Amino acid sequence: MHIITGLSTGGAERALYNLIKGGLGSKFDTAVISLSDMGVFGPRIRALVVPVYALNLKTPSSLPLAMMRLWRIVRKFRPDLVQGWMYHGNLAATMISRFFAHQAPVAWNIRHSLYSLEYEKPATRHVIHGNRMISRWANKIIYNSRLSRRQHVSLGLCDRRGLVIPNGFDLHYWKPDDNARLAVRSSLGINQGALVVGNIARYHPMKDHILLLEAAKQVLKKRSDVVFLLAGRQVVDSNPDFQPLLAQLPSKRLMLLGERADIKKYLSAMDILCLSSAWGEAFPNVLGEAMACGVPCVTTDVGDSRYIVSKTGLVVPPKNKNALAEALLNFLDKSRTERTALAIAARQRIQANFSLEAVADQYTAVCRAMINP
Repeated sequence: MHIITGLSTGGAERALYNLIKGGLGSKFDTAVISLSDMGVFGPRIRALVVPVYALNLKTPSSLPLAMMRLWRIVRKFRPDLVQGWMYHGNLAATMISRFFAHQAPVAWNIRHSLYSLEYEKPATRHVIHGNRMISRWANKIIYNSRLSRRQHVSLGLCDRRGLVIPNGFDLHYWKPDDNARLAVRSSLGINQGALVVGNIARYHPMKDHILLLEAAKQVLKKRSDVVFLLAGRQVVDSNPDFQPLLAQLPSKRLMLLGERADIKKYLSAMDILCLSSAWGEAFPNVLGEAMACGVPCVTTDVGDSRYIVSKTGLVVPPKNKNALAEALLNFLDKSRTERTALAIAARQRIQANFSLEAVADQYTAVCRAMINP
């Protein structure tokens, strides 16, 4: 039984869906509980013939009803293993294991880097401290990045049963698509010969869209053949935080598309994926997805980004607009042959190190060992 904070369009939600689809759903009787709503991935997981329950826990007043429903679900499913996802899900999984599920083993899944608690909301800080205080009760703590593990151990989480399993990518789905590239560019009015720099991320201070727009301003002044393509929740022209910068940027060469479900299609239209995050990333899914699609990456040095891209992309310090702009220009100045070679190398790196099949096998082995010690 997987317990996750929510099922919106975040990286943890996508990773859970990928793992169920990639093997866990067929190797184990599986159920998923969202502490909030069904989000985007709830229906997708249900389509895999896996039951999904949404507790709709939104306010403290809704807690008693949510706990009553949770107890009924657990009594019906009788899990042999409870897997928490993210801080709130970890707390809920531990409670279920100790009080509802007959002491079933519990695994945690932490998919967040922790540069400073000051970056977190006050309520999230309390939940993180709650994780720290009861981490010794977890049978396994699974991190998706090496940096995240080091940071959380430094905070005080028990490391006796910690391990790292990276994100995995379905290479049959995430792959280069020339037809999608042509179609997206045509639909958006982008010249087929233009160089497209893309970013796919929800709007949040840790994603640092402002830094990206500042860097884009420098790049667009020097290159007339470049278009920036940004997609994500609240990444739209009407976002008031973008207004001062949008007035300084050419609208036809900066496109803000908002949230999109068909990410693969838009990745195929890009020549570079730029991750501009300032903190919070552990193992950014979008880097692996872009690389699997043959799109090299320019990224800030957050989480395990440097390890993911390795020699196939460029890495710069976070919160440095000049360094980011310089890296983008460095890549854009490369010849077509050089860019193609990097695109091929990027996909090969994902194939060699982060295939979904290999990652799902690691999860399967851990789950079986916990159920049958």
